Amino acid sequence: MEAGAGAMNQTIACKVCGLVHMAENVPPGMVAKCCRCGSTIERRSFQSLHRTAAFSLAALILFVPANVFPILHMEIYGASTDTTVWQGAKLLYDEGQWPIAAIVFLASIAIPLFKLIGLFFLVATARVHWTGVRRLRTGLYQFIETIGRWAMLDVFVLAVLVSLVKLQQMATIIAGPGALAFAGVVVFTLLASESFDPQLIWEKEQCPA
Repeated sequence: MEAGAGAMNQTIACKVCGLVHMAENVPPGMVAKCCRCGSTIERRSFQSLHRTAAFSLAALILFVPANVFPILHMEIYGASTDTTVWQGAKLLYDEGQWPIAAIVFLASIAIPLFKLIGLFFLVATARVHWTGVRRLRTGLYQFIETIGRWAMLDVFVLAVLVSLVKLQQMATIIAGPGALAFAGVVVFTLLASESFDPQLIWEKEQCPA
């Protein structure tokens, strides 16, 4: 990658082999790779803000049916019931299983909503070239990245519950219409988080996104 006019060099260390490189600022849409092991040492997203905003909006649209429509349909001894995420969390709380209820509520409702609001905030502030509270915005991005791994906890809880019930041949459990919307929220939120380029927070003259 040839140096352009006014390009600034930076030191980048490979996370795999530890080799330190002196490289230019990587422009959007480009990837810098280690010259020793070939691992990616820096990647800049192309059209980062547009992609992040689009994926976040899609996730926010699906967030409504994911929490309004039933996510679980259960038939047991001839009786059937449909349960939304909120109803499931409330039922667990009413039965004294408040730790599990808290996990389901946080992982299915609170955390995805917080991530979407945070991503919209990061996109908006980067778009208007706002230079304030950069450390706070960077911390927000890092927090979003950290909590993203907990977004599927309730799915694992549900999978274990379904497996136990089916092993006992007590009931038939199938996914409701809200399950597909919920899966879409998870996928689009992950894509939005991956699409955002945190370097846009610190660039004085941000590249078109």
